[in-house]
Amino acid sequence: MDTVQKHGERQAAWVEDVESSPKDENPLLHDAKAQKALVRKIDWRLMPLCAFLYLLNYLDRSNIGNAKVLNYETGNDMLTTVGMTANGFSVALTVLAIAYGLFDVPANWVMKRFISPPWWLALLMLVWGVLTLGFAWVQNYATVVVLRFFIGAAEAGFFPGVVYLISVWYRKEERSLRIAFVLASAAMAGAFGGAIGYGAGHLNGVAGMEGFRWLFIIEGIITVACALVVPFIMPDWPTKVKWLQGDEKRLAIERLEEQQSGYSHEHASRREIKDTCISPRMLVHYLAYFTCTTILGSLAYFTPTLVTGLGFESVQANLMTVPPWAIGYVFSIAVAWSSDRFNERGLHVAACGGIAGIGFLTSALLPPTAYMSRYGCLLLVACGAFPAASPLVGWVTSNAPSGRTVGLAAAINNATVGAASVLSVWIWRSDEAERGYPTGLIVCCVCAFVTAALSLGLRFHYGKMNRNRVVDINGVAREWVL
Repeated sequence: MDTVQKHGERQAAWVEDVESSPKDENPLLHDAKAQKALVRKIDWRLMPLCAFLYLLNYLDRSNIGNAKVLNYETGNDMLTTVGMTANGFSVALTVLAIAYGLFDVPANWVMKRFISPPWWLALLMLVWGVLTLGFAWVQNYATVVVLRFFIGAAEAGFFPGVVYLISVWYRKEERSLRIAFVLASAAMAGAFGGAIGYGAGHLNGVAGMEGFRWLFIIEGIITVACALVVPFIMPDWPTKVKWLQGDEKRLAIERLEEQQSGYSHEHASRREIKDTCISPRMLVHYLAYFTCTTILGSLAYFTPTLVTGLGFESVQANLMTVPPWAIGYVFSIAVAWSSDRFNERGLHVAACGGIAGIGFLTSALLPPTAYMSRYGCLLLVACGAFPAASPLVGWVTSNAPSGRTVGLAAAINNATVGAASVLSVWIWRSDEAERGYPTGLIVCCVCAFVTAALSLGLRFHYGKMNRNRVVDINGVAREWVL
């Protein structure tokens, strides 16, 4: 109870600090140059850090895909060493996905009620970093499954925590680009993972350890080291940071209150929670993110497998996974910039979904031995699949029923990643390798086109809501983001 009381006192102090000065006394609120200078200042303090930490988050989650095929020619890959079958590998991925989905919303609740974001995110990083290191000494399949479950539980609260911070600091039209900058680091994680896997493959046998063990050691040490400094460098509430002065702190909060878009410390009503969880339009948001992340989960875990199936040896295959992820990063940033520049989400996501769908469909229609053409399709998929994610996340937080439920909407949205990962794990069947994995390609193709269709539907629905001047759940007039 003491912890809850102290956290509540910190929240109350923030609210009191904001309300102690009348808004009309702040001359910066309608000063465009002052707002740009403030956003630039926040960007430099928050964005590189969040993006790098999410890169580590994604890297430590998906590195098992690299470990699966690393040095398989010499029998030193992870599957052979620990006696894991292809189905056993899928089970290990599924266990993480289940834990990720189960602990997402509870982790968001803990952060809101008990602990500040910098300390909470650092704690999560420390836990999954230590668990990642544990993979360097696994000797059997059971240990792999247990470690994957607890990594999923620890990582579940990380991305909603980052989205929460972005909601605290940025306006609606500013979020997609920032979320994209963070999410795009997942693409960079894939590129780094491939490069680290390439290097670790050459360490096979050093100190009597297989290459995949060195892969986990390198990545685990980096994560643990970063976790120890995060609480001291990550920004907290706007009024608590020392690098903003009085008027700047007030502006950081008032510019969000002007849109009713910032994170609220007040407890949400039962009606607000219900509307956030099960209202039809919010369910469509969650479903669109589910179909989108089914594709991302497939790419995260099976890109090394797919590239190996295109005729490359395991160490080289890890290196050949770098271009698709690097291209995905560039397109993610470009699409997010355009999305924020025109303050539009639906059409951007629909276009990206269509591109990814065409890439998967073309690959499915090509002969399994058309290696370079199918690799080109993988590059095309990367141009559409990765950029679709960040506008979807920014969209759901911008159109949450209430500022009090922004964090809840982000957590539920992210919880669908767990369910999507379960689907993505089982559609890439090892017995279809010689046929080019048709099931995985067709399912991902359908998911891409469904994402596009749902996004178009939401876009036109919000346009209709704006034309009819639909108010939010609390009766407040607002402009719904398209």
